[in-house]
Amino acid sequence: MKPVSIIPAPRRVTPGKEPLPSFSRLIPEANADAEGELRVFREQLPELFESPSLPEALQLRIELSPGGNANNEETYSLSLSPTGIMVRSPGTKGLYHGLQSLRQLLLAGREEGGRWTLPCLEIDDGPRFSWRGFMLDCSRHFYSLSFIKKAIDAASLHHLNVFHWHLTDDQGWRLPVKGYPLLTEIGAFRHDSKTTWQDLVVGGFYTHEEIREVVRYAAERHVEVVPEVDLPGHASAILAAYPNLGCTGGPYRVEDRYGIFEDVLCAGNDDIFPFFAAVFDTLSELFPSKYVHIGGDEVKFNRWKECPKCRSRLAELKLGETHRLQSWITVRLANMLEDRGKTPIGWDEVLEGTEVLGLPKDMIVMSWRGQEGGIEASRRGHRVIMTPLTEGCYLNFNHLDSPEEPGHLETATVAKSYAMDPAAPGMSSGEEALILGGQCNLWSEVIYASRIAEYMLFPRMGAIAEGLWSPREIRSLESFKERLPAYGKVLDALDLTHYRGPLQ
Repeated sequence: MKPVSIIPAPRRVTPGKEPLPSFSRLIPEANADAEGELRVFREQLPELFESPSLPEALQLRIELSPGGNANNEETYSLSLSPTGIMVRSPGTKGLYHGLQSLRQLLLAGREEGGRWTLPCLEIDDGPRFSWRGFMLDCSRHFYSLSFIKKAIDAASLHHLNVFHWHLTDDQGWRLPVKGYPLLTEIGAFRHDSKTTWQDLVVGGFYTHEEIREVVRYAAERHVEVVPEVDLPGHASAILAAYPNLGCTGGPYRVEDRYGIFEDVLCAGNDDIFPFFAAVFDTLSELFPSKYVHIGGDEVKFNRWKECPKCRSRLAELKLGETHRLQSWITVRLANMLEDRGKTPIGWDEVLEGTEVLGLPKDMIVMSWRGQEGGIEASRRGHRVIMTPLTEGCYLNFNHLDSPEEPGHLETATVAKSYAMDPAAPGMSSGEEALILGGQCNLWSEVIYASRIAEYMLFPRMGAIAEGLWSPREIRSLESFKERLPAYGKVLDALDLTHYRGPLQ
């Protein structure tokens, strides 16, 4: 059987016996509880619904079936037969996924002259992992609201359900925080002469209304928006706005360089904690998600070693080693989030320096430097999200090792991204049970335009999505290759720039 042109691959497909005739429009019918999913689907494919005078209509039935629970609310069945189309699920999330699979089939089967062709088949489908995400770095490059929405919609087409929004870093702070106006007045902008022909001030920030609009838009597509504020390192934008929060007092600037910098928030300064509280209060107000990512990566400790306040703090806490101050800050941050009903997430560096204070039990570890951090975290009993740069998850890497390709640092071919599996070899069943899933990441140091971002995302986002959704036993790179021509037609229809070269 020729693979059905859906990415990620459904877990079970049964071909039909009769051909499905082409049609010009759909006549929809839905449960009252599914009207939101139908409305979004109609917005995504308006040409299928806007011409009631066209002949050859096909019935589309969307049905919320009883018996839903947390374990199967994302499962769905999709039936395409000469009598019509049926999407059925125990939950609205599953209905949305079923409609997105139908959307892919429709876009791949669109004909000239306003006609549509679909295969006759039955699909039974559901996810392998609960966390299926993608991260967009809006600090290094400030992406527009329209592009963020476009990316979220594309992610939902692939059954991804988490948008990890990287809002702060050395190169810009994008979140207005009550009581700290200089974060956006100063910290959101930088001088940039590297990507333009003249020295310009670049940057910006998202208003509270714009953030709520992103959250609303994503929720309609059953995508959870998880914010990240990077603490206590990657803090140049914070320190440029509030130099009193650093060890030296400055001068500091919002960085136009890329890398890891010496200046971090001062671990010996109690003023950092009211700042954290204000930031977390803002995040709690704007983001319904139960998760907040606190960063915690690439913290340098030289300033803490030299700072009298930090040395005093270290002695007071009897921690011994300077780097253990990060563990102390991490515990404080985690407790502050838990007081606000949030679950903290940190990059895998939060596992380090924890010999004295430990790591809060509910802390989720996002493993990025490889799978080793995730393996270690699961052995300690922590839940894990896998996103190893060594396994094709970093989509700012070049598609090919070629000077003609955009991107930087390393190479992550489509084939390498496809091979990524969140469950690392050698894990016990208990350790594997703690793997929530994984995600792909787009860091934007050199991705200074949304069209370049699209080129970097696709089709590798689809490759990663298949590893997060489809059962391991049905996955096949050869099958993925066979589906790419139809998938390319879908991306073209959605005006998404994408890589078309060899997979390797």
